[in-house]
Order: sequence, then C-alpha cells, then structure tokens
Amino acid sequence: MEMLAKADAVCFDVDSTVIDEEGIDVLADTLGKGPEVAAWTAKAMEGDTKFEDALAARLKIIEPSRNDIAACLEKHPLRLSPGVDKLVDALHKRGTDVFLVSGGFRLMIEPVAERLGCIYANTILFDEKGDYTGFDATEPTSADQGKPKALRTIKAKHGYETMVMVGDGATDAQAKPPADAFIGFGGVVVRDAVKEKACWFVTDFEAMIDIVNGQ
Repeated sequence: MEMLAKADAVCFDVDSTVIDEEGIDVLADTLGKGPEVAAWTAKAMEGDTKFEDALAARLKIIEPSRNDIAACLEKHPLRLSPGVDKLVDALHKRGTDVFLVSGGFRLMIEPVAERLGCIYANTILFDEKGDYTGFDATEPTSADQGKPKALRTIKAKHGYETMVMVGDGATDAQAKPPADAFIGFGGVVVRDAVKEKACWFVTDFEAMIDIVNGQ
C-alpha cells in the first residue's frame, strides 16, 4: 500500500480499531444502559444518523459523572486490539507521527494515548461536584464531518505531505480527503459501507506492520 509506505503521519480511530470494543458502550454497560446506547452506536458507525445526534442521544441516556468514568476504567481497562501496539512502535521507529482521532471521550482514551499518540477527541463537561453537564460541542470530533476537520488541522499544523487514516466506521471514511488514503479496519466488526469506501481493507494489522517495516 503505497500511501502507508511513505506516510509521514497516520491517524487512527480508537473504538473498534485501536481498542477491541466501543468505549461508550462499555461505559453504558457499567451503568446498566448497554443495549440502548449500543443501538445508537451502531447507527452512528454505519452512517445511518448524524454523529452529533448519536453522541448527544447516548450521553443523554447515560449522563456519566467523573466518578462513573473512573470506576468504569478501573473495572474494565480498555483493551488494545491485537498488533496495534507493534504497528505504532514500527511507525514511531520509522519516524512517522501517530495521532488518535476519535469520536470517543478524551478522559477514557488518555490511558491508551499515553502509550500510542496524541489525542483529538471529545470532552465531557462536569460541574464542580463531578456530575455530568454536557459535552464540548466545539471539539471537531463532536459532529459529523468532524474527523476531516481534525485531520485538516493536524496536516496544516505540522505540514505533513502524506497522511493515512485507519478506522472501522463511516466517520473514519469521511476523513479522505484530507487523508491521502483511508484504510478500513474490520478486525472487530466488518461494516460493508466502510469496506466499500476503503482504499484498502484489513482485518488485522500484520500486513500493515510488514509494509511499515519495508517487507
């Protein structure tokens, strides 16, 4: 895959790509709201509803406090998809910058980002008691077409010549352009609409690791 071979930046979606589950669904499960939230997640990832509508609906259902999120992460630390850490290590070794561009929540992604790359994600807002009050609608990833906006910002800030987006959902496919290529990832869930739009579709990270390593 020529673009990956010469990319100077690779952006990864987080849920069902970098990690092997949907973080908001995990949070909802711990709060007893799993099925209702998962239905909205599926709509958003298939592209059947605007992302901002799905995000607002899911947060309205669960209204997570700061303590709820901390308890969720303690009980159920987010799990990396097999091989993604090796891929990121190979990219870093080659001198390629890595970004996590997610419609998920910064507070949940931070433990993963410490190991992998810089975050562009959504911010949940809390009051002084730590209770949920809403989300920051100014974050680019809080709305439909938000990932292209985030990638344009990254590309302009750093002057990258070749940028690749990797992800499993419809919002990830939207990121090309400004991404020069979109790699669809189906290692957790295969979405036909995403597969059709991908420049290259993979179900694990092994072939990508080989390309990055020049094999």
